[in-house]
Amino acid sequence: MRSRWARTGRSDAALRVASGYLVLAALAIALVLVVRDGSPWSYPGPWLSLPPLAALLMSAVVGLTFAAGLVVMTRVAVARFAWARRLHAELRPVARDLTFGQILLLAGLSSLGEELLFRGLLTPLLGVLPSGILFGLAHQMRGPSRWVWVGWAMGVGVGLGALFAATGSLVGPLLAHAVVNAVNLSYLRDHDPDVPA
Repeated sequence: MRSRWARTGRSDAALRVASGYLVLAALAIALVLVVRDGSPWSYPGPWLSLPPLAALLMSAVVGLTFAAGLVVMTRVAVARFAWARRLHAELRPVARDLTFGQILLLAGLSSLGEELLFRGLLTPLLGVLPSGILFGLAHQMRGPSRWVWVGWAMGVGVGLGALFAATGSLVGPLLAHAVVNAVNLSYLRDHDPDVPA
């Protein structure tokens, strides 16, 4: 298994980050069990009154549709706007040396940890908008594009929180988050906006 990760000098860093997200997921589950009644996988009193299977399916379909929209918006923004190309260039070093396996691991575990914390724990306690704002603020970075990235993450956080609150299922936000992270990490790794196509 070690040879699969040995492609880059960043393999240890990727594994540490993935482990951190796993710890975050466990901490979020523990906090949900202590702080609120119910499971982190379901929203208490969802906006829509749906049978459990219908809620899960709707959450998954809307989540995957939301993810597809975000991926397309990312591509269009990077192709058309200087601010998006600058953000892409500033984020690119994070993904440049990742292998496909590392991207899948990071996308899956970051989705799990962040969704359990921000949606499973904070959205029922604080509401959709405050938890989305905290999600955006948690995505701080250095550089001129800092607030663009925070604003983008806030918008995504509010969308994922609304999906969770509407359907009552965390499945859609988890799927959306994982797909967006996996596809956009691959895009960051493989696409240099300064090189003409």
